[in-house]
Amino acid sequence: SNSSAESLDRLYPAVGSTKPPRKRTTSQCKSEPPLLRTSKRTIYTAGRPPWYNEHGTQSKEAFVIGLGGGSASGKTTVATMIIEALDVPWVVLLSMDSFYKVLTKQQQEQAASNDFNFDHPDAFDFDLIIATLKKLKQGKSVKIPIYDFTTHSRKKEWKTLYGANVIIFEGIMAFADKELLKLLDLKIFVDTDSDIRLVRRLRRDISERGRDIEGVIKQYNKFVKPAFDQYIQPTMRLADIVVPRGSGNTVAIDLIVQHVHSQLEEVRAAWSRGAALASAHQCHPLPQTLSVLKSTPQVRGMHTIIRNKETSRDEFIFYSKRLMRLLIEHALSLLPFQSCTVQTPQGQDYEGRTYSGKQITGVSILRAGETMEPALRAVCKDVRIGTILIQTNCNTGEPELHYLRLPKDISEDHVILMDCTVSTGAAAMMAVRVLLDHDVPEDKIFLLSLLMAEMGVHSVAYAFPRVKIITTAVDKKVNDLFRIIPGIGNFGDRYFGTDAPPDWSDDEDALST
Repeated sequence: SNSSAESLDRLYPAVGSTKPPRKRTTSQCKSEPPLLRTSKRTIYTAGRPPWYNEHGTQSKEAFVIGLGGGSASGKTTVATMIIEALDVPWVVLLSMDSFYKVLTKQQQEQAASNDFNFDHPDAFDFDLIIATLKKLKQGKSVKIPIYDFTTHSRKKEWKTLYGANVIIFEGIMAFADKELLKLLDLKIFVDTDSDIRLVRRLRRDISERGRDIEGVIKQYNKFVKPAFDQYIQPTMRLADIVVPRGSGNTVAIDLIVQHVHSQLEEVRAAWSRGAALASAHQCHPLPQTLSVLKSTPQVRGMHTIIRNKETSRDEFIFYSKRLMRLLIEHALSLLPFQSCTVQTPQGQDYEGRTYSGKQITGVSILRAGETMEPALRAVCKDVRIGTILIQTNCNTGEPELHYLRLPKDISEDHVILMDCTVSTGAAAMMAVRVLLDHDVPEDKIFLLSLLMAEMGVHSVAYAFPRVKIITTAVDKKVNDLFRIIPGIGNFGDRYFGTDAPPDWSDDEDALST
């Protein structure tokens, strides 16, 4: 009908329309529980490899694959096969089913009697879908609604996701919005026979969603099949690749995987150039954002003890804790304060100072950074603590975020980011990037470390010029194994009494376990 044609023209652009190719790039991400395990490795549902440019922002956006097709066509199965064949560690699988609109009371009643059309474009919250995908492409954290298909409503809790190397977005209306199409780098339509789709839908809705066979067939004939003919099948012409027979078409899936791999190679090439960041400003003076604890005889004496390879573990711990306490006190003195007047017990006014921020939160980069938490708690009453775990990918050498726990509403706090040693700055930069993704203002981040190398100072300061860098000492060199020279040794191993591997680096406490 003419009305149907007009509706389709409104939903997606004409086939002949062209647009200049967009630059396809990637982002950084955090891991959730694994999506699947293969014989080779674990594939995570999210990750955060820090592909930064010289300004500390992502050098590439995530590669987004859109998977469209009819209900029960096998989109999720195809997505899982693509993920496994890609053999990349960080993937986000985003389902359109999470983005059904909140129903009114009348619509709830219609849904309960199988009289509400869930297969119409108006049933989906496209504004939320587009906003979510845009943030994921930028490597930012997003909140995903959880839809309950039994009650036809959103649950109270939402799931947190992060951007990744690859984002796979699947849904029946994946190609049914002009703005959404612009975010998809590769569009795949899964074309499966209608009889097979009906059988799959019957099995799924009865076993997983608590429906009865009569209701499923009624809904299929009244809404699902007409919607497929009117809104979904016509979008096949927008697809870059059509996969007949769904998951049974291994040839098509192999071609898709080869194409995505070629895009990811550009990303890896960008990361390999990251070494230039560490040395770009080595000849420059130390940045003004750096604050080094005054090297008094007492401070230098404690450094002498903890740097001495003959120092016992007990003494190493004792004097490290003393230095940590001094470092924390020094950092707190750099926080913003404002004038205030109090009355003494003698009834006299005292012109004093009080912290002018909302709250202070400490975030430790595991494992060595957690040794600084007691010192922060000792001098900062009721401080909130978060943790970040970063590990090195043994295949690529890239630091990757494996665990993150941050307090709520951290965006309004001054954040004390703690790591005991910083050599190249890779882990510190990644941790700062995570905080920025959680909307912590850059000028409210204080990076604290007992010992830093000039390379790490320059890297962090150049990438994040408003982050305050605070340490007790800065050493000149980093050797070929990324160890600070003259250095302090592997801090975590000396503190916890564990043996360091022969190839450890001074960022190893943050980059491995």
